[in-house]
Amino acid sequence: MPPLTLLRQHSKLADPREQLRILNERSQQPTFEKKLEQQQLPSLQATKIDTLQVNLGKLCNMTCEHCHVDAGPDRREIMTAETVQECLQALQHPAFQILDLTGGAPEMNPQFREMVSAARKLGKRVIDRCNLTILLAPGFQDLSKFLAEHQVEIVASLPCYLQENTDAQRGNGAFQKSIDALQRLNSLGYGTPDSALKLTLVYNPVGFSLPPDQSELEAAYQRELKTRFDIQFTNLITITNMPISRFLSELIQQEQFEEYMERLVSAFNPDTVSGLMCRSILSVDWEGYLYDCDFNQMLNLPITVSERRHIRDFNYHDLVDRNINSSQHCYGCTAGAGSSCGGAIQNP
Repeated sequence: MPPLTLLRQHSKLADPREQLRILNERSQQPTFEKKLEQQQLPSLQATKIDTLQVNLGKLCNMTCEHCHVDAGPDRREIMTAETVQECLQALQHPAFQILDLTGGAPEMNPQFREMVSAARKLGKRVIDRCNLTILLAPGFQDLSKFLAEHQVEIVASLPCYLQENTDAQRGNGAFQKSIDALQRLNSLGYGTPDSALKLTLVYNPVGFSLPPDQSELEAAYQRELKTRFDIQFTNLITITNMPISRFLSELIQQEQFEEYMERLVSAFNPDTVSGLMCRSILSVDWEGYLYDCDFNQMLNLPITVSERRHIRDFNYHDLVDRNINSSQHCYGCTAGAGSSCGGAIQNP
């Protein structure tokens, strides 16, 4: 049986307000806004909106150790058909190029396939943030074929090419299921040379360190997965573990919170600020409310434009140059080479 989510454990950290309290009171570091000021950088502001990232719910078939959503099989929050239609209405705006679907396991939302089909008819790129194991779950065995037929880009989590490390973060048996799913995707053309079906793997550290060099790690993944399992993929991205939700819980349990925050702040890279994902993305939660990014969503930090806080009220011109809501967790996106839903921000 998978472990319980923070919510079902009745953990104080299931409350975003408690997470923010710890981030603001215990980090013993300058505020993120103060750091920008010290670096003679302006406050964060959006510059465009080309990606609509939609969280279809917190229901998931896994309970991963570092999940910032606190998703799992014991969660029931899920986006309704009405809110899905409101998202699709907003997606019609020509500025949107990408529909980025996430969760939980976004595929477990009954509206997932309809949303994918509608977005593709609008000519939008569609990204499915997939945990891989869902592709083998009962009732989802034909999902890989559906994704291929609609040319959906798959961004798939695989914390390591070694079984021990992956299972430690995602649960016993997760690694082998992920390998089986990747081989199935390869058989459909995903990640193979000259294929239009893009397969991106996602690495996030198993421990309390920052990600290594993205290009070097990609080469290692390519070599090891090809040699061991004859698996190919398009590219690999690295994402820093954000000090929120389950990872924050682990940091506190291991008495590593202050040290990790100091590591993030010490590694602050001003050259990453211009490429932060919050400057070009609009994040939608399962109820339709709007945020600057997925991490702000989980901390319940809404967009600053109070009259446009739900997707049904979407107005591009009111939101495109909005001020970004920031807090201490933003150091995670600006440490080292930077981190975003697209991986490292700055090339070495």
